[in-house]
This record gives sequence, structure tokens and C-alpha cells, in this order.
Amino acid sequence: MDLDFVCTHSGRPAAELTRRDVARALLAVPSGVALVALPDLRRAMLAAGNPLSVTFWESAKATLSAIESGNATVGDVQWWLESTGTEPLLLTRSFFVWPEEDERGPVAAEMYSRLVAYLEERVVAGEIDPDALVRREGGARGAYEELQERWLGSPLPDGRVPRTVVSDEQDEEMFAAWDEEEAYALAELRRILAELPEPARPAAELRAACARLREVLVAPGYPGNVLRACAGYEGQPLPEDDEDLWLSVVAGIAGPVSDLSEEDDTPEVFSDLESELSHEDSVLAALCAIHHADWLAVVAALARRGPGVLASPERIARLIAESDDIDVDLDDPDDLEAAEMLFGSVTPLWASLGIVDKSEILTPLGHWGLPRALERAWSSPA
Repeated sequence: MDLDFVCTHSGRPAAELTRRDVARALLAVPSGVALVALPDLRRAMLAAGNPLSVTFWESAKATLSAIESGNATVGDVQWWLESTGTEPLLLTRSFFVWPEEDERGPVAAEMYSRLVAYLEERVVAGEIDPDALVRREGGARGAYEELQERWLGSPLPDGRVPRTVVSDEQDEEMFAAWDEEEAYALAELRRILAELPEPARPAAELRAACARLREVLVAPGYPGNVLRACAGYEGQPLPEDDEDLWLSVVAGIAGPVSDLSEEDDTPEVFSDLESELSHEDSVLAALCAIHHADWLAVVAALARRGPGVLASPERIARLIAESDDIDVDLDDPDDLEAAEMLFGSVTPLWASLGIVDKSEILTPLGHWGLPRALERAWSSPA
């Protein structure tokens, strides 16, 4: 840990090193090593004609000492790094969050570098005083935060808005990862089903379930409103074919198509950000939180076991934990409880569709239809 290390770490010669460059290099090695190297590094920077400031070196020693003694929090260290005057805020006032360094795409990496360069210009121009940030003087921190907010929301010369293009890139990456996960899960589901005998289509049970389902879907309140949102049937005519209708609704539980209708929401309810979620909103949120792997483990296990097996939320959590089809570790009681809670929103909907009976036992209809519905959910175009 010496000046050459800092220059290599930052990619800059000693005369051009900033407080941020030195701070990041000091944090890249064990705190004890950095503390020992600090006096020599300070002298080397002085000899290179780039002494920084007494306030910076004192803050570096205090921060590294707190880290070494175990008294520094992650927030303390981040605050010190941001107080160098050229470190982008981890979380802005508008709740914009930069991706982790190893997770930034080309756009995020470019915008991050542009912001660092912009902040360096503002330090040189005297608009940012790093020593005032360290000493928490007056409105220095507030001005620093506002400066970054303005930059994130202002168009660049080419018209791009940093905040927007970074968020768009993250969304694209998220959707791509989701599609990849879904494609893999679909391939695994088809592989598993190919090894199992195809169950008979329970025509009478399907007909009876659809007769009930058509009544539920036109009735106000739960579960009809949730099932309509899952299948995307808000204001849309229902399929005439029973099998098409039933499979589309069951598939929607594994992959909800839309949100609940907001027609009945008053302006007061819509604008109350502190109000609790309704039961229906909580159910939809739970459905959206279930991973592809969990659906795969559950449906594969039920397909293998057949009608008559218990499909309660508690048992489903155990099926996920014991599954050989997915790589998941649910040994932690909290993880089991979380899986149980999520599927606690699923089984009542299954009961309304005849997939399980009142005792949460898998029916012949559920055994026949669940795998088909899951395949349909994962095969449908976005």
C-alpha cells in the first residue's frame, strides 16, 4: 500500500489524484494495512505536489481507525467516501440508486464516469468544498445532494437524461434475466412431464369448475377481482371454451397479467401512500413474488405424487425445500415461513378453481391441469 498502488488503482498519475481516488484505494486494502501506510502515503503525496488537505488526512485516519476497531458502520464509510466531493451518492433524495460496480451495464458505467468527471470539475471551480462536507458545515451536504439530483435529471448534449437511461438499462437487464429464467424453467418442466404418464382429462370436473368460475369472475370482490386481474380479463369477454378459460386463469395465478382495476379507488385512497395494502393487493403482490423455481418445484412434485396428496401452504413449503428439481436451500425456518406465506395466497385461489378441495387435497382436475397451466404461463408471449 503505497503511492504506486494508489496510482495503479485509480489509473492516474500522483499529481492528478483526487481525495476520492485515495479514499477508494485505502478502502481496497485491509484497514490495518491502510492505517500503517497512511503517514508514508501522505508524505509521498506532498512530495508529488498534491498534498490534499489536513482535514482529509485526519478524516481518513479516523475512518480507518473506526473500521479497524469494528465501530464503523457501512453507512459511516459510505458517508466518508461521498464526502470526498466526487463520489456519486449511493442513494439520492429521489431514491435513485446506482447499480453495484460489478453489476453496471455499459450505460450505467458511462453515466457514472460522467458524473464523477462533472463533480471533479465542480470541485476545481470551488462549487464543492470537500473539507466542508467532512466537517458537516452549514448546507454543504444539502448543496452536494442537490447538485447531483440536478445532473441526474438534466439532459446531456446528446439529449439523454442520465437517470432515465440508467433506469432503462436496468429494466432491460432485469427483463432479460427474467426471460432467461423462465425459458430454463419451462424446459425443465417439459423434461419432467415427458417422464410422467399423461393423466386423463377430468371432463366432468372441468365442466363443473368452469360453471363456478364463470360466476366468480363476474361477481364483485375477492376472489373474482384477483382472478380477473391474473388472467387479464378486466373488461374483456371470457373465452367460450371451458378448457381455455380454466387454463388461462390458472396460468394467470403463476404469472399475473395485470393489476387490480382502480375504478373503485377514490383519490384519497390512491394518494394515501401510508395506507395498508388491501387483501386483494396483498394477494397479487405475493403471487408476483413467487420465483419460477418455486413454481417448478411445487408443480413437478404434485404431478409426480398425483391426486390425493396434501397441497397446503405448509406442505408446499416442504416440497420446495425437499425438491431435487431446483437448487434451493430452505433449511432456514424463516425461508420456509416465507414460502408458506406466499403460497398461503395461492391455495385459496386454487380451491376456487377446483385444483384442491376444502381440505387442501390435490384433486384429479388439479393434477391434470396444473402442469398444463404452468406450461401455458411460461409459453405465452410477454
